[in-house]
Amino acid sequence: MRVIPISVLATFILIGVFQAPGVFSAEEKIPFVMQLTRSGDDYGHRRAFLQMDKVLSDLGEDNLEIVVVAYEDGIHALLADNAETSQLLSKLANRGVTFRACRISMKAWDLTEEQFPLEVEFVPAGAVEVIRLQMQGYKYWRP
Repeated sequence: MRVIPISVLATFILIGVFQAPGVFSAEEKIPFVMQLTRSGDDYGHRRAFLQMDKVLSDLGEDNLEIVVVAYEDGIHALLADNAETSQLLSKLANRGVTFRACRISMKAWDLTEEQFPLEVEFVPAGAVEVIRLQMQGYKYWRP
């Protein structure tokens, strides 16, 4: 069994390596990526956006970095004329959430950049973006 010297343990505690659950470092936001790929049936996209709003309210928008990557049928959640999500998208963007739309899905659905609100960024491939963010340390959040 390996024993950690008290001085090393105290240093870890002081620099925040061991934090109590629910305690966040004020210096760094915890990054999450949410993948939207399914259809919006049964208000699924709206529910996902409402979940994000609740999480930001409960845990603090200064503590979290959320990136939403939409592709396949999920791309429709980011459209400017989506009555279920457009207002929530703007609200969440104002709270710091980043929205990214997949260009492959845009082409498949014959969508143009002009059909998306200004808050939406565009990436070449949604699946690749989700994996890239996870490789950079983002935690996966499934809506």
